[in-house]
Amino acid sequence: MSEYKFYTVAEVAEILQVHWQSVLNYIKSGKLKAVKLGKGYRISATSLSKFISDSTKRKKQ
Repeated sequence: MSEYKFYTVAEVAEILQVHWQSVLNYIKSGKLKAVKLGKGYRISATSLSKFISDSTKRKKQ
């Protein structure tokens, strides 16, 4: 069985060096895929990597 890595909003905010509210805005706008668990969200490592990659591509254009 393969393991999946998930991050909390706070962890993603720390990784991206942004405010946690910015991470919620990315999720709500559809830029960052997340799964809602109870009152919070979890972001997969794959989704975070894709978000970073897409953000980097947009900055280069």
